Amino acid sequence: MDTPGQKTLKLVFMGTPDFAAEVLRKVLDWPHGEVVGVWTQPDRPCGRGQVCQPSPVKKLALEHGLAVRQPMNFKTPEAVEELRALAPDLLLVAAYGLILPKSVLDIPAYGAFNVHASLLPRHRGAAPIQRALLDGDPATGITIMRMAEGLDTGDMLLARALAIGVDDTAQTLHDELAVMGGEMLCEVMDLLRAGKLAGIPQNHDKATYAPKLRKEEGLIDWTQPAQAVHRRIRAMTPWPGAYFFLSLPGREKPLRVGVLPGRIGPERPGWAAPGDVIGPADDADGCFLDIAAQDRVYRLATLHPQGKKPMDGRAFACGYLDACAEGGARACTGEGL
Repeated sequence: MDTPGQKTLKLVFMGTPDFAAEVLRKVLDWPHGEVVGVWTQPDRPCGRGQVCQPSPVKKLALEHGLAVRQPMNFKTPEAVEELRALAPDLLLVAAYGLILPKSVLDIPAYGAFNVHASLLPRHRGAAPIQRALLDGDPATGITIMRMAEGLDTGDMLLARALAIGVDDTAQTLHDELAVMGGEMLCEVMDLLRAGKLAGIPQNHDKATYAPKLRKEEGLIDWTQPAQAVHRRIRAMTPWPGAYFFLSLPGREKPLRVGVLPGRIGPERPGWAAPGDVIGPADDADGCFLDIAAQDRVYRLATLHPQGKKPMDGRAFACGYLDACAEGGARACTGEGL
């Protein structure tokens, strides 16, 4: 394939959420290109009032005076021709949310590059960050690939790993990876201009898939080891949020309780079954509520009862368990409705 040499590249960017907006910020600062158009998903209703809101990418694009297109898909000739009319040199894609047909991928003169938040071929698909956490991967990363037909199957142009810390959440990894992705995409464009860009085919036999998260995946299973509980809570933070149901005396329905990541505590007491509330516990790091998992205690620092404000473990025990002293909580099992 020909290389663009030292000319200024005409860029079209496609993306939708915050991750993509951070990548776009880096692209806008790249000195050798001009963003001639931005594609993003149509405005979606959100919030209690279900008011249509523009995507983070659209907001950023409009702040920079860029033309924004929001087609539902590329199934019509008109949608494809609108892109072709811009005669882009490169198509840059990050978390766009639409499958791009060959008719679109063939338009840019030097191809289409995608920023994917995993070390391909592992975790192809919509939720690579969360699935890496759920699977207990020691690292995640960014892969810049040349787009091809299929789900994240194209040749890899640049890959870089990011270690997953014991307390990392989907949010903390998202923020680091978004910055990495934008920087790496600019590196790849520099390599293209210098005629040094080379792709490496993926090993499709080693591919795994990261399907879109479902809200019900936030439900904690206390029969799992505490390490698995910790991974799930971190993976579901901030969306869809981790939660459990707590059966309380005198309450007809179990109470739905949202939680933020806590930490793994001591071994589970012999008298406690998985899901039993052991009681409040205080130390130098704060006030916790201890709940029994399969093998160990899990210590929750922040609990959010449905319809109430978030609170620490001791406040929750005092308000809902009549247990303001350590060890005085009633054993209640978290159960689904």
